[in-house]
Amino acid sequence: MSLNIRSGDVEVWRDESASPADRAADLVSRMTLEEKAAQLVGVWVGADASGGGVAPLQQDLAADPIDWEAVTRHGLGQLTRPYGTAPIDPVVAARSLAISQEHIVGQSRFGIPALVHEECLAGFAAWQATAYPIPLAWGATFNPALIERMSNTIGHTMRAAGIHQGLAPVLDVARDYRWGRTEETISEDPHLVGAIGSAYVKGLENSGVIATLKHFAGYSASRAGRNLAPVSMGPREFADVILPPFEAALRHGGARSVMHSYTEIDGVPSAADKKLLTGILRDRLGFDGTVVADYFGIRFLERLHRVAADGTAAAGLALDAGVDVELPTVDTFGAPLLAGVAGGRIDEKLVDRAALRVLTQKISIGLLDDSWSSLPANVDSLDLDTAEGQELAAQIARESLILLSNPKRMLPIAPATTIAVVGPLAADPMAMLGCYSFPAHVGSKHPEVALGIDIPTVVDAMGTTFASITHAQGCTVDGPEIDEIADAVAAARDAEVCVVVLGDRAGLFGRGTSGEGCDAADLRLPGVQADLLSALLDSGTPVVVVLLAGRPYALGDAVTRAAAIVQGFFPGQRGASAITDLLSGEFSPSGRLPVSIPREAGSQPGTYLTVPLGAKSGVSNLDPSPAFPFGHGIGYSSFEWSDVGERSGRTEWDADGEVTVEVTVTNTGDMRAADVVELYLHDPVAQVTRPIQRLIGFARVELDPNESANVAITASADLTAFTGLDGTLIVEPGAVELRVARSSGDIHTTIELDLVGPLREVGPDRVLTSVNIVTPVALPELEVVR
Repeated sequence: MSLNIRSGDVEVWRDESASPADRAADLVSRMTLEEKAAQLVGVWVGADASGGGVAPLQQDLAADPIDWEAVTRHGLGQLTRPYGTAPIDPVVAARSLAISQEHIVGQSRFGIPALVHEECLAGFAAWQATAYPIPLAWGATFNPALIERMSNTIGHTMRAAGIHQGLAPVLDVARDYRWGRTEETISEDPHLVGAIGSAYVKGLENSGVIATLKHFAGYSASRAGRNLAPVSMGPREFADVILPPFEAALRHGGARSVMHSYTEIDGVPSAADKKLLTGILRDRLGFDGTVVADYFGIRFLERLHRVAADGTAAAGLALDAGVDVELPTVDTFGAPLLAGVAGGRIDEKLVDRAALRVLTQKISIGLLDDSWSSLPANVDSLDLDTAEGQELAAQIARESLILLSNPKRMLPIAPATTIAVVGPLAADPMAMLGCYSFPAHVGSKHPEVALGIDIPTVVDAMGTTFASITHAQGCTVDGPEIDEIADAVAAARDAEVCVVVLGDRAGLFGRGTSGEGCDAADLRLPGVQADLLSALLDSGTPVVVVLLAGRPYALGDAVTRAAAIVQGFFPGQRGASAITDLLSGEFSPSGRLPVSIPREAGSQPGTYLTVPLGAKSGVSNLDPSPAFPFGHGIGYSSFEWSDVGERSGRTEWDADGEVTVEVTVTNTGDMRAADVVELYLHDPVAQVTRPIQRLIGFARVELDPNESANVAITASADLTAFTGLDGTLIVEPGAVELRVARSSGDIHTTIELDLVGPLREVGPDRVLTSVNIVTPVALPELEVVR
């Protein structure tokens, strides 16, 4: 990098003691238009154009082969997924990446390396990398600290491989479970999404990897649950439900990148929405990082949204709106952008602005420092599936499994019990993985290559714990065949207990029943799985239902007829072991529902965040009440809650103050177990309609038998804020209720308070989270009798 660009000139960009912004500004001033534009694009080498791709319309937009020499002639902004495009040995991939970086540095007059990004939603999306549970499973843990540990571990693995940016987390709030990407969401509740999502961001950022918040914003509310469909949403719902998780992750997580959404809201595509990407994101929320395009999203302004006549127009709209980097590969920010500047259609100042942001970020992570190396340290011992990662995956799987019902105490099952393990997912290792795990995302296109990691099936795992196991498939995940149902029923009749494993097959763009582009017409179990379940329930043998899915499904009369129901959301490579340990009583389940379980298959859209008119009433014959509500989950132990109330016993809550709700939790069972205290806000009367209740705090507490702990949740009045009639965010005085609950449908104690003081406007600096403190309660000392 020892270049002399201008004789006698002070090259601030080389000065490592200068600020990244000053160094980047100096560098931009020295670059040609072609060099600046080169920093605004990624290049995706080896992208599949066969029709089995991982991005929308990839077969059309990645069809032309990459001319490596030409696209790197002036440098390069990003390299797209060098590990995550095909099954490649990690050490080979690392060395290949180093060669690519050396070429890019050599091509650039300024010796600027590319920033390298990968997917990391369910772990580093690379061959032989740990496959963690999906985001819905993170939400089910109600344990932000555990998710922070996971993302930090993922980040350190990625940094060891030479990766700088991870395209995660997804902070879309689940709004319609039919949407295929529900599995990528954390929850239907924005407070839970914000808490868990911020923890993920914090862990990834603290590892040195840039976290990318996606999809900004509103993508999950696509009409009829269809991928990329328009969004029908007013500004109030957008501000009160969609934005808060992004605000929390920016402020508390420190995210340095944001990805625009594919969607359009009120006719304006997100990639061209200056009000969204500049007015809200930068001006109001204070974001100063980079905005990257979702794959091919800028070209979609022409091809899908039809708000641009050609690539040049699309590039100009995106740049003006605030998009800095085109991913996954060079397209509209290539020749169309250069032609637009030359022809006066695009202001070069927009290119300068984006280049400044990109180069500031590159400098901030050390890519232009003399100590930078193209080859990661200890590359020959690179291990993407460490013992630490496997143990974390196992712990998250265990904490994410939700015991929905166990009315006759069928669970846990004794080891000597004769068990029929049936269902389409009982013997399928892929049943554990979401669509952004590498084996499902990419590996499925390479059946000749091994999975790369050990993923036991439920049958395999149960066979190591229970003495007598028989297996019958019964049906496929989504096929129409019912011929094998009789075999499964026969196996059930010959057993003391039947465990049926049902749910989804993760995939992309119609190649699965859950995942990106795998939307559902309704919430019936796919294929003939409901027929299988019904036949098993009629067999006379107690049936334990285990669900491994990417969305909640309506289970019909199984809700009351099943001996027990366990809900899992693609629990990762150690999921089968976690399921077996739950069934055998090795641990007490502690997961809580991050989404409601619908009672009726056609009851969408709707979540627990409904206003009064969305609830059951006498004006409609349809009852939208869930079969199992948000926050629900039971275990094998029992807990007593006592001394519940506001700490000071007051009845007034200052509109600019805070209150602390306390509860003493005691494990009255005979095994170590965890309980979750949930705090909901109910606003009886407001100037606009409000959700009947919404989560504003929670605390998970793990206790030994007879052990107690004091749980204190401190909530700022800011957490009561909502968008008022005039469109501003306000704290409105008046009566409110704080509901201390085991779930949104199981309220233990209601605390009535009056918010007092003048109506108060709040801004982007408002308090977004509660503060939770769990303190063990000392047991009384026993008098020793001598």
